Amino acid sequence: MKDVLPGTTVEADLRRPDAADMLLSPLFLTGGLTLSQVSQLTGLESYVIQNWVKRGFVSPPERKKYSRRQFCRILFINMLKDVLQLEKICQLLSYVNGVLADESDDLVDDSYLYTCLVRLLGRLEETPMPEEEELVRWCDEVLFDYGDEPRPGARRRVSRTLRVLLTAYQAARLKREAEGLIRTLEEPGEGAPAAFQ
Repeated sequence: MKDVLPGTTVEADLRRPDAADMLLSPLFLTGGLTLSQVSQLTGLESYVIQNWVKRGFVSPPERKKYSRRQFCRILFINMLKDVLQLEKICQLLSYVNGVLADESDDLVDDSYLYTCLVRLLGRLEETPMPEEEELVRWCDEVLFDYGDEPRPGARRRVSRTLRVLLTAYQAARLKREAEGLIRTLEEPGEGAPAAFQ
């Protein structure tokens, strides 16, 4: 099944745990991405990305190039913006990364967090609505290569953030499905209510 990587317009097989690396690694071999490249890959208007930088949600690009870390932050915001208010998104990302425009206080690199999220998405194919206990286990398992905690409790915070990200991803997917179902109601015939004809 083809889907798109969260926050992008790029098709990918999300059942592959390395789907994020397959996209991201080649993009950053020669350095960062320009604003127009980020815009093309995300489907976002350039001014939206620049506004997020101006508001401190993403650190400013260096020499007009966005790093992999900054790109993944943009992907998170883009992925979440349809299901969470911008303030809630910032609250979630600040939970593991402190001041959003300052990468020095981060508990986890956004590109690693993004890779972990994509690793989790393949599991949703087999168990679309996991119980909370299973979801906690999945998040802990996917952090197998997290390394040493920069501060006590960091791994727990990252795991909890992954649970929120995965839940928000599911909510966005369900929202798209519901919108698709509503469009089928709007098709004439089959006794649809007059309001939908």
